[in-house]
Amino acid sequence: MLFWILGAAVIDALLGFVGVFSLWFSKKDLNNIIHVLVAFAAGSLLGGAFFHLLPESLEKIDAGIAMTMALAGFVLFMIVESFFHWHRCKECKIHPFSYVMVVGDAIHNFLGGIILAASFLVSIPLGIATTTAIIAHELPQQLGIFGVLMKGGFERNKAILYSFGAQSTVILGALVGYFLAGMSEGILPLLVPFAAGNFIYIAASDLIPEMHKSEGWDKIVSIFIFSLGLLFMLLIKG
Repeated sequence: MLFWILGAAVIDALLGFVGVFSLWFSKKDLNNIIHVLVAFAAGSLLGGAFFHLLPESLEKIDAGIAMTMALAGFVLFMIVESFFHWHRCKECKIHPFSYVMVVGDAIHNFLGGIILAASFLVSIPLGIATTTAIIAHELPQQLGIFGVLMKGGFERNKAILYSFGAQSTVILGALVGYFLAGMSEGILPLLVPFAAGNFIYIAASDLIPEMHKSEGWDKIVSIFIFSLGLLFMLLIKG
């Protein structure tokens, strides 16, 4: 069973290299589509929080606890981003929200790894179905995250490496889920709404304000792509 779990987790982790496809684009062309990727990321993050993570947590824990954990996730990452703002140097070109995005995505993927392992421990068919759903969710989201990192000031190669680093935590999560199956059952329901709060913070505090910087036709396109991100997350809810 461990072979199935690790195999699925490695496939998931490789999605972190999705930014490699950007190497086929010139810097000018890439800059032209970054605002589209940012808008899609904003929609998919909010959709993931409100259509997937929060409803799932409400099925397993008290609503008050779930909302408290979501708020804790929101506030904690506000503090984390404030820390990066406080310590950044004047010469630095990397926006703090880029690091917050990496940390938040790493937590999200760690949780995904635990869920992936748990599904395989129930049955291999369920594990395969869960892996397929995770990949369908992660692929467009990773494209959006890559765009956010580029928008935040990362060089293309560095954005690819950071994206893969955050995505690879799914392997650690899968191992934790496999070896600590009994213990993780009590913790996971609390971490799910916590991750939702992080998603909401990044989308509302950092990505949507970036969308507002566009004007004219670009703003209309951004709103449309944002809506597509929401719709996509709704459709894959199943």
